[in-house]
Amino acid sequence: MSVQDDLAAVKRRLQDLEHTVEELERRVGAERVAPATPASGRAENLVTIPDAPYDSGLWTDTDDEGLGARDRHAP
Repeated sequence: MSVQDDLAAVKRRLQDLEHTVEELERRVGAERVAPATPASGRAENLVTIPDAPYDSGLWTDTDDEGLGARDRHAP
């Protein structure tokens, strides 16, 4: 290939890139105008988690993850 052929190929690829970026900008702009609604309806089924501390009885006889049982020592 000659230098002119290489330049023509680069120009075509740049034009393709510009077209792709323009298409992406159009899609992003359209999504900003019309916010997406969840298809699964999850937004309607949200569960509120209270700020109150958990009952410590929930953790009785549990192992600390990665540390083992409370009454045993590491080897």
